Amino acid sequence: MKKRIDWDQYFMIQAALLASRSTCNRLSVGAVLVRDKRIIAGGYNGSVSGDTHCIDVGCYLRNDHCVRTIHAEMNAILQCAKFGISTDGASLYVTDFPCLQCTKSLLQAGIKEINYIRNYHNDEYAKQLIELKNISLNQIKLDDNILEQVALDQYIHPEQE
Repeated sequence: MKKRIDWDQYFMIQAALLASRSTCNRLSVGAVLVRDKRIIAGGYNGSVSGDTHCIDVGCYLRNDHCVRTIHAEMNAILQCAKFGISTDGASLYVTDFPCLQCTKSLLQAGIKEINYIRNYHNDEYAKQLIELKNISLNQIKLDDNILEQVALDQYIHPEQE
């Protein structure tokens, strides 16, 4: 009998799935905001709605940063703002450690927990702020057994009986 994946793994897999929608050439990031074990918003990094995408026309770089891209965490927070959903007390599941600007926004939005898979240019000041605000910070590992277990092939091509 197959064992169910735990909540952290479930939400992190959702974030990874959202990352597959990214329109950034440099790094695909996905984020899910969760409250009471329910997804309240999701986001991926990409352009402002209606603008051209980096995957189509290339990155718009200034000081080695793409200014066209909105980060996944910000897109999730903005989705909540757009639809009037409170983020206070929510948890974040994100594929990559948040940048400093996203960290500051997450803390101001009342996020109580940050879960991530990969370290990515972790900013020391971001870590200090997370510690200052007593935010739970967890690196989630998705091993091959979990990834194999959640394979969607059985749902796409169910066996004939």
